[in-house]
Amino acid sequence: MTAPAERGNLRKHARSAVELPVVVSDAENRVEGSITFDTQDVSVGGAFIRSDLLFEIGEELQLAINLPSGRAVRAVGKVVRVSRDTGDEGAAPGMGVQFSRLSDGDREAIQALVTRGSDG
Repeated sequence: MTAPAERGNLRKHARSAVELPVVVSDAENRVEGSITFDTQDVSVGGAFIRSDLLFEIGEELQLAINLPSGRAVRAVGKVVRVSRDTGDEGAAPGMGVQFSRLSDGDREAIQALVTRGSDG
């Protein structure tokens, strides 16, 4: 198995270090909670969401993301990765969510945030 550092960055989209409040609910509205994006992992393609409440891989989630500008971005995403608390320093439990529905305007708002974050 190749170590992550040796594989290089295989991500499709640029990411930025940012913490944003996001309300997550499942498609059947069985669970709702307020959690935050993990730093250094948000893009127009998806995000890693830090949370002790973990959904299953393949579950579809509805997301309401509050940007620093005050804009509320709405997206639908699928859980593609789950990371449990391993006790390793710096490793947070959470879920990798790939956006499956995101309006053009919301995509542009996230892209602008990512671009600003990578500039400084």
